[in-house]
Amino acid sequence: MNRVYEKHLACKNGIACRMLPIKTTIKTILLLMTTQTHSSNLRFFSDSFKRFLPNSQAVSLAIILIVSFVLIYSLSGILMPVFASIVLAYLLEGLVGKSENLGMPRLPAVYLVFSGFMACLGFLLFYLMPLISQQAVELIQHIPEIIGRAQTGIMRLPEMYPKLISESKIQQMIFAVQQELLTYGQNVLSLSAASVVGIVSALIYLFLVPMMVFFFLKDKASLISWFLQFMPQNRNLTVRVWEEVDIQLGNYVRGKFAEIFILWFVSYVTFATMDLNYAMLLAVLMGVQVIIPYIGATLVTFPVLGVAYFQWGLSGDDFMYIVVAYSIIQALDGVVLVPVLFSEAVNLHAVAIIVAILFFGGLWGFWGVFFAIPLATVVKAVLTAWPRLGDKDI
Repeated sequence: MNRVYEKHLACKNGIACRMLPIKTTIKTILLLMTTQTHSSNLRFFSDSFKRFLPNSQAVSLAIILIVSFVLIYSLSGILMPVFASIVLAYLLEGLVGKSENLGMPRLPAVYLVFSGFMACLGFLLFYLMPLISQQAVELIQHIPEIIGRAQTGIMRLPEMYPKLISESKIQQMIFAVQQELLTYGQNVLSLSAASVVGIVSALIYLFLVPMMVFFFLKDKASLISWFLQFMPQNRNLTVRVWEEVDIQLGNYVRGKFAEIFILWFVSYVTFATMDLNYAMLLAVLMGVQVIIPYIGATLVTFPVLGVAYFQWGLSGDDFMYIVVAYSIIQALDGVVLVPVLFSEAVNLHAVAIIVAILFFGGLWGFWGVFFAIPLATVVKAVLTAWPRLGDKDI
């Protein structure tokens, strides 16, 4: 029995000895597979990281962009006067630079441009805004009369087209419109109730913003040198991206302000000459509508043609004259002004414009919509100047 048991043990030990190389081989294969998988994953993430951040300058630029976005997003409510002052100073810097190119010293050029800015601000506050407010109040007071005339005209539709429109559907539509107008009126009243806080904030803005604009223009060199001490030493990529952003953003914003002014002036002269009611209010809407491409032109059509319709009706020639004049102004804006003013600006696709309006409008409301196109221009300029793996500079 002992010999059989020893033989059995020897057999088991032999099997174990024969199985040992097989187990070692399997473990080695699994270890190699794990190592290869791990290295392939590391290589995949490394390649992806290098595509996005191919060098240390790209890392620095990405950190600068992220920190800037976080600061603007989180502190926009607190530091809005500072941001507005920076934007205005950036716009006025172009005029200061042109004055310097003509041989004028910087300090007199700053005083000249800032004086013109304050004159325009005074015209806006003490002439244009009161006139627009007066015409807006008059228009709101005439809204019940306008609704009554519209209701009378709409109620004739079932008599003219009995097979297409029924009287019950017309009444439902009128009731829905009245409910919307009632809700809008309540919102306006709630806004006016909180207007005291808004007036105080506006007075603070009117004092702080011009003062900061002046100091940003006057002390530009010292402020930039102070800011650059926090930047990395090797910032060639950041400088290249900023030059691209400066060219595209400066051309776009200055061209947009010129477009607003030209459309406002031409529209006011046209509407006032044709004796259209609320000419200044409608002209301002014509100028401001270019801030929101595609959507703004559609929205401003209703008040212009609506006021003309309720002033003259469809029977006379005056309404058709307004329609023709409005169409010519919009056509000249698209055919003449936009190609001339934005010949050097970045051409954004319509889908990119709509996405920018929705995205930045969702983040910052009205100001996000106002600055949606400039911010989209900045994003495209950054993507254009961003380094690729095939660049020789990397």
